[in-house]
Amino acid sequence: MNKTSPFSFLESFAKHLQPPTWLVAEGQQRLVLFLNHVLMQEQEAQTRLARKKGSVIHLRWGAFALDLLITPAGLTDRAPTMLPADLTLSVAMEAPWVVAQSVLEGKAPPVKIEGDVQLAAELGWLADNLRWDVEEDLSRIIGDVPAHAFAGAGQRLLAALREFVARAPRPPFAAGSNTTPATTRTNKAAT
Repeated sequence: MNKTSPFSFLESFAKHLQPPTWLVAEGQQRLVLFLNHVLMQEQEAQTRLARKKGSVIHLRWGAFALDLLITPAGLTDRAPTMLPADLTLSVAMEAPWVVAQSVLEGKAPPVKIEGDVQLAAELGWLADNLRWDVEEDLSRIIGDVPAHAFAGAGQRLLAALREFVARAPRPPFAAGSNTTPATTRTNKAAT
């Protein structure tokens, strides 16, 4: 039985396709702005991150990488390339389809964690407690009633998508991905 993905040609093409440097930098800056927007909605998140000011977090997923610097205000900024990472988070699965499927099922993808244990604990708290209030942001643009209607429709659509993913048979390239996400940790002495 053939176990290759029907999209394997796209995956191999994507591995050889490199976006321009300016596009990567601009995309990373937009991601930092979005992260800061979400962080500013929760004072406790900023307080927790401010305790680790100056720390550098290296995020990696396949060919995509981002280095974040925690600012004294408890927000993030892109870190200069010469700074060493205090914490490295690497998504273990490279196939975007498998990662998307696990996220839709309500599972976190397997992540390899190396570095500062206290910083990892703070990020764990953020992952468990920090949520983007989409409805609030929409209400500033289109008003409360339409924002509430859009948010409700989005929640119903997401619930239907999750149910569809849960019922769908696993494709061959996702074999073995139905296990509990594995997390590997390597401790580094806190400074």
